[in-house]
Amino acid sequence: MADIKTAIGLMSGTSMDGIDVALVRTDGEAIVERGAFLSVPYEPAFRDRLKQALEDAKMIRHRDERPGDLSRMERDLTPRHADAVRLFLELQNLKPGDIDLIGFHGQTVLHRPDEALTVQLGDGALLARETGIDVVYDMRANDVVHGGQGAPLVPVYHEALAHQISAEDWPVCFVNIGGISNLTFLDRDGTIIGYDSGPGNTLIDQWVEAHAGIPYDDGGRIASEGSVVMALAERYLDNPFFTAETRRSLDRNDFRPPEGQEAELSDGARTLAYVSAAAILKSAGHLPSLPKTYVICGGGRLNRAIMADLVRLAGEKGATVLTAEQAGFDGDAMEAEAWAYLAVRSVKGLPLTFPGTTGVREAVSGGIRVTAPPEQSA
Repeated sequence: MADIKTAIGLMSGTSMDGIDVALVRTDGEAIVERGAFLSVPYEPAFRDRLKQALEDAKMIRHRDERPGDLSRMERDLTPRHADAVRLFLELQNLKPGDIDLIGFHGQTVLHRPDEALTVQLGDGALLARETGIDVVYDMRANDVVHGGQGAPLVPVYHEALAHQISAEDWPVCFVNIGGISNLTFLDRDGTIIGYDSGPGNTLIDQWVEAHAGIPYDDGGRIASEGSVVMALAERYLDNPFFTAETRRSLDRNDFRPPEGQEAELSDGARTLAYVSAAAILKSAGHLPSLPKTYVICGGGRLNRAIMADLVRLAGEKGATVLTAEQAGFDGDAMEAEAWAYLAVRSVKGLPLTFPGTTGVREAVSGGIRVTAPPEQSA
C-alpha cells in the first residue's frame, strides 16, 4: 500500500507579496490529493524591508552569510510563516498532529547558480519549534552543489498533475508566471524539461510601482489602456538569455525595468506584458517539439494583456492556451502545493531535480529535515 503523507507547502515567491499555504496528501509519486489553500499577504512595511534585503544580499559571498539586516529579517520572516500555518490549521479545523511535514521554501534573496550560490531566508528549525511539525527546507541547495541551476524545482510536481490531461493534448507545457516565468515540458515518452523562460510579472510590478505607486497591475487594467512600444519590447527579447545554447535560471535583477522616459505608464505596462508572453514562446523554441497545450499558472494568468498575447502567439503555432483552472487545477496554489509534494519526495530520498530540469549532472534529491520537538508534536 502506498505510503501517503499529509504535507503543507509554504511558498513566498519573487513577487514578495505574501505567503501561500497549501495542503497536499501524496506518496511523493503519482498519487496527489490537493487540499485547501490560503494566501496570507505581507504588510506593506515588511514588503519594503524585503526589498531592502535584496540589496543587503548582494554582499553575500557564502550562503551562510547574513549581512546588513538579513539576520533580523530571517528571524522576523520565519514567525510569519509559523503564523500562516497556525491560521491555516485553525481555518481547516486541523491540529499540528494531523500534518506529517511542512515544505518550507523561504524567501529567495540571492540566486547566482553560476557561482553555486542560492540563498533563501528562513529558519527551518525555528519553524519546526513554532509549529510543532517536522519541516523540510533548503531544497534548492543540493542541486546547485551538484552543478544544477537550483531552479525550477516544480517540474516533477507538474509531471504528477499532467496525467489528468488527455493524451491527445500532449505534449503539455506548464508555465508558471510569477516574478520570473518558468516552463515545464512533458511528453508521453517520459521527457521532462524545465527552465526559466524570462521575466514574468516582476518588470510590470516594478514599472507600475515606480510610476503609479501601486504594487502591481491588477488584472492588466493599466496595460489594457496602452499600446506595445515594439522597439522597447524587442530590446528585451534580443537579450542573449533567449538565444544562449544552454538554459539558465534567472535572478530578478537580470532584467531591469525601462527608464521613465522610455514609455508613458500604460504603454510601459502593455509593452512589458507583451514581453512576458513573447518571452515564453521564444524560450519554448528550445524545446525538442512544440507543445500542443500550454497550462498557465501563477499570478500572471490573471493579467488579461499577458493572456491575450499568449493565446495569439501560441495559436500562431497551433497550440491551445488554458489557465490552470480551465485545466482543473488551482493556479494560485500550485507552487505551494509543489513544495508540499517536494517535501514528501525529500524525506523518501526521491529525486527533486533532473538533468533536463536544472542541468544537474544526475537526478538528485535535496532538502534538510528538522524534527519538531516531541512535546509540541502531539
